[in-house]
Amino acid sequence: MHELYKRAFAASTPPGDFDELMAKAEINENGQRVIPYMDYECPHEVMEKILEDAMVEFKVPKHRISAFSFNFWLGCSPKSAPRKL
Repeated sequence: MHELYKRAFAASTPPGDFDELMAKAEINENGQRVIPYMDYECPHEVMEKILEDAMVEFKVPKHRISAFSFNFWLGCSPKSAPRKL
């Protein structure tokens, strides 16, 4: 997941460094890092390509791809820019 987020933030507007965001993130009262992921936007098609490429590159089994996809889209990835029609 970390690699997916790194790639998505690098491709976002404005470009972001996920490792730096993690390192500089404030810690909330529950001990969670607060990352301003909604301040970044990445085209939907680019995020789909990042996910697809990483699944192939890391040889993720087909039965696990949906779990990665679910966590990527609903996790702390940049917000998705609207699809171009």
